[in-house]
Amino acid sequence: EVQLVESGGGLVQAGGSLRLSCAASGFTFDDYAIGWFRQAPGKEREGVSCIIGSGGRTYNVDSAKGRFTISSDNAKNTVYLQMNSLKPEDTAVYYCAASSACYPLIPNGIDYWGKGTLVTVSS
Repeated sequence: EVQLVESGGGLVQAGGSLRLSCAASGFTFDDYAIGWFRQAPGKEREGVSCIIGSGGRTYNVDSAKGRFTISSDNAKNTVYLQMNSLKPEDTAVYYCAASSACYPLIPNGIDYWGKGTLVTVSS
């Protein structure tokens, strides 16, 4: 059974940091790109950052560059999203997803989704 399980969300003040984790199982980690998406209330789901399972190449959307860092521990089949300098507009449910490629980082074409973890940034 394929599973993507997110953790690490919570409430943080603006300017603070959080590290999200995504534990993957049930598929060959190195064969996929693992991405983070987010969905704020009333908005569409959007891509944030992505890493290739093999090789570690990363891709970040403009809003994530300089603040968010994606990394992976292939031995643990786990992907992390380190989020720094958080802003209230980063408040969203963050989803982990697996697909065949990082680009384009869009919800269409995702093979597997996690259930999400809520990040709330207070002002």
